[in-house]
Amino acid sequence: MPDADSSRPITDPSGIQGGLTPVLGCDDIQIGLPGRRVGKVRVSYALADGRRMFVTTDRLSAFDRVVAVVPYKGQVLNQLAAWWFHQTRGIVANHVVSVPDPNATIGVEARPLPVEVVVRGVITGTTSTSLWRQYHDGARTIYGHAFPDGLRKNTRLPEAIITPTTKGEAGAHDEPLTCVEVVERGLVGSEMWTQVQTAALALFAFGQRIAGQAGLILADTKYEFGIAPDGSLLSIDEMHTPDSSRYWEASSYEDRVVRGLEPESLDKEPIRLALDALGYRGSGAPPVLSSEVIAATTIRYIAAYERITGMRFVPGTYPVEERLLAALNREGLLGSQPRRVQE
Repeated sequence: MPDADSSRPITDPSGIQGGLTPVLGCDDIQIGLPGRRVGKVRVSYALADGRRMFVTTDRLSAFDRVVAVVPYKGQVLNQLAAWWFHQTRGIVANHVVSVPDPNATIGVEARPLPVEVVVRGVITGTTSTSLWRQYHDGARTIYGHAFPDGLRKNTRLPEAIITPTTKGEAGAHDEPLTCVEVVERGLVGSEMWTQVQTAALALFAFGQRIAGQAGLILADTKYEFGIAPDGSLLSIDEMHTPDSSRYWEASSYEDRVVRGLEPESLDKEPIRLALDALGYRGSGAPPVLSSEVIAATTIRYIAAYERITGMRFVPGTYPVEERLLAALNREGLLGSQPRRVQE
């Protein structure tokens, strides 16, 4: 683990608000490895022996758009996902081979299933695919599940449900599916889809239990699965991070719901709410978020990491690329000298 910058207290937002904290974007990672792929948050490269390196940046997406860059977010996501993958390896196998750097994971190159598997324990949300948005707009059969009249936002469901969506291409929005449609459309075979649903519900139940021990509610989360070279099912991408999940403070949850207030959260929902309040839901260029909003997001993400894992967050050094190249060189992945793609 790289040394922390002790001159910059992470729990004090003033340094972040003042622009003193560097950030990592996709363009900051230019490594001389083949097969470069750029997503909304991650950059990946092909490695030998059927492996791929995934670098998690500080970019934050909402409403299927990149809307901000948040200091230390990438490190939190990478390290928290690695922690969860390790904790859940007895429930379902995952793609992780090693974590050579705070922002990077080396994993098996799996074939991703073309479905995002969202598990929900409450009715909430602000996006077009969320339960609450669709319910509020009048729908009563959502994702193939029937809902009664009179439900309130942010209240618990009788049991966790699976609400799959398509994986939208770059710039496109995800579209709701039913579990039946996943098979009928040929997106996932029937037997494999049964395995996916069983794994997703077991992962969510485990995640809820661990979150509860940390005084948090895991309200919902998104899983991604892939097929390993041997044909087996793997959990891939990330798991139970503040990007892919909603985490709420358990101590204040009931009181805030009764009063019609949003739960206190340790995730990116406040970003969605801030954008929604500005009238932005993914169309056109996103508005610029204030430094206070960005700083608060960093602090929430770090708090989630520390409370869930029970470990202190030790910030890695910037620039990340220099640190990452050194780590890859130690792993023997770059030859004798670190390499950077020349501009």
